[in-house]
Amino acid sequence: MFGWAGTILHVNLENKQIKKKPLDKTFAVKYLGGKGFSSRLLYELLKPGTDPFSPDNPFILSVGPFAGSLWPTSSRFEVSTKSPLTNTFGCANSGGHLGPELKFAGYDAIVFEGISKEPVYLHIEDDSVKLSSAKDLWGKTTAETEYILKKDLGDMNLKVATIGPAGERLVLISAVINDYGRAAARGGPGAIMGNKKLKAVAIRGTKHLAVAEPDKFFKLAAEKNHMVRQSPRTKWLRDWGTLSLMGSKNAIGDLPTKNRQTGQFALATNMDGPTVTEKYAISRRGCYACPIACSHVTEIKEGPFAGTIGEGPEYETTDALGPNCFNGDFGCVAKANKLCNHLGLDTMSTGVAIGFAMELWEKGILTPEDVGGLDLTWGNTTTIISLIEMIASRQGLGAVLAEGVKRAAEKIGKGAEYYAMHVKGMELATQEGRTIKAFGLAHATGNRGADHLYALPTIGYGNYEIARRYFPHLSEDDLKEFMDLRNYKFKALQVTFTEKVCTMSDSLSLCKFSNAETYVLTPADIVEGFSLLTGIQMDEAGLLQAAERIVNLERCINARDGYTRKDDTLPRRLLEEPYAIPGVKPTVVELDALLDEYYILHKWNVATGLPTREKLEELGLEDVAEDLAKLGEASSA
Repeated sequence: MFGWAGTILHVNLENKQIKKKPLDKTFAVKYLGGKGFSSRLLYELLKPGTDPFSPDNPFILSVGPFAGSLWPTSSRFEVSTKSPLTNTFGCANSGGHLGPELKFAGYDAIVFEGISKEPVYLHIEDDSVKLSSAKDLWGKTTAETEYILKKDLGDMNLKVATIGPAGERLVLISAVINDYGRAAARGGPGAIMGNKKLKAVAIRGTKHLAVAEPDKFFKLAAEKNHMVRQSPRTKWLRDWGTLSLMGSKNAIGDLPTKNRQTGQFALATNMDGPTVTEKYAISRRGCYACPIACSHVTEIKEGPFAGTIGEGPEYETTDALGPNCFNGDFGCVAKANKLCNHLGLDTMSTGVAIGFAMELWEKGILTPEDVGGLDLTWGNTTTIISLIEMIASRQGLGAVLAEGVKRAAEKIGKGAEYYAMHVKGMELATQEGRTIKAFGLAHATGNRGADHLYALPTIGYGNYEIARRYFPHLSEDDLKEFMDLRNYKFKALQVTFTEKVCTMSDSLSLCKFSNAETYVLTPADIVEGFSLLTGIQMDEAGLLQAAERIVNLERCINARDGYTRKDDTLPRRLLEEPYAIPGVKPTVVELDALLDEYYILHKWNVATGLPTREKLEELGLEDVAEDLAKLGEASSA
């Protein structure tokens, strides 16, 4: 088999049995890899109604065919499970070097089932796969765990994914951390590893990736690497990283601030790309096979957080723990980011949870008696750091916030639900849907909850070349409306298209900065590489249809648990409180019309928001259509 390693590893944590099963080629072509593999495996292994903390909820780590190749940005891996935060299909994605290492060891996926009685870690060294005791690692931070495993196993090149104390304590916003600071975080996958008593996965691989047409593939990969490296569309990432977004987003009112009371922050320049690069950056770091190297290592040299050195923080983290909490101290954000990584917390959900608590304090819903002496005044840096530690240890108010803002609001009551910024239980990503309507729709419809990476509609940010290519039926006047971030026209078209591109990227193990964010590489470029890599002749339409198949399958996983159109919604603040920057008419997100158009474009049932039998059969998911029909969920209209 070319491209894919050809083996799926099954690890039963209860009886310690380890099995290697061959990858079916038809399955591989149909579901691509990575997210596609794990979605289908979840569909088959996960029974409707399964509790996320049941032994029957699998935890899957997977990669796609490009992982471990020299194709640009082929570094990503996927973790999938039923999310303990949302009770929906759950997935998270991370970069670094662990994904390629899994491929070098000879595996396309690891499926963990059952629950271990004692803490364990999985050690993979090519064909050698074994579970070992992690009793001495339990309670350690992610950084400590990674270092100890490398030292004790005598291999500093080992690639490690681990959880921290937050995951061990089943914090619902806990993350899986690899390469010391890369995170597969959204939806609480760290809690699933913690529940399974799986402390870490340590991988070393020395095998070579088989390529169908090596000369042609590596020549093409070199050309595409040059394209990505030299493109003006990636220059902002090379120069300043994702923090270069701070200034432009702040200017248009797309920088969620004070728990989304506003979308602009007066101190945003304290933490924008140019400022951070000049004042704090000490080196750059890139993932495997990346010609961009967007990540910066920063050092805080003065102030109360002096001495903090770490990778990042990235944009989403910085907004969530900065402006969202009305915090303009970049040193605090850097410290908070490092602390979240070491304790194993999702920085985005953590920042949203802290901002939520601060607004409840402002509104008088939380009182001094409720918070144990904390000062939850907006921007209090001491409190931000304290709350991170309290969330990870489930202490005091932290124990409430550790459940995520949806459950926290239900527990607190007194109208707190209005201020809980989530979709399906997942805390909102840091885009302002009232400013950028396409992101409002994308957040509402994401199968894993409020998500900026499930559909990344940046094609509408002035990328006329790509828009003309993929939407040739649009006139020039149409394209102007397409690119108008604040209007509703063609936004459902953007989201349904970019869902497929993002899913393609996650399934093939590619970073979106080379494709779905920038479109330096289009699906046509990628499918050319895919065919040379795997020997499977596929065209662009076939690749995008495979991605669409995965999108539909994920929605069907949720449908089996009763999720419908009613769950594709947004926090009331975005639906009821008009907002815009000065000089622009304030608006809310008028979601119903967007949803109608979105479902129609998908050929789904408009009333239920679910795939129709006809659509599922068109995508070769006849068995899924039958399953949903038995549950009364699939329809023909």
